[in-house]
Amino acid sequence: MTVSGERAGRVVDVLADGTGAVQAAVIEVGGFLGVGSRRIAISWARLRFASDKHDALVVELPRERLAEAPEVKTGEPVVAIGATTEEGPER
Repeated sequence: MTVSGERAGRVVDVLADGTGAVQAAVIEVGGFLGVGSRRIAISWARLRFASDKHDALVVELPRERLAEAPEVKTGEPVVAIGATTEEGPER
């Protein structure tokens, strides 16, 4: 869910680095009953567990940014939105 409480999608996978540390979550967004949906990757640093729910993550990015995120496609490099760069966190 977004910080405003809207449902953003559901986690379908997590991505880890070579040490096993989780780097990003793959979220299925949009569509209806799986039709027309797409998968995006969000930096794990931009997610937190909701304080009032045990099974919900809150994404620390505006909904517009999720809509602009590149789609995760099998066999292609993954770009996680909200990842930290040398200049600081991506917005």
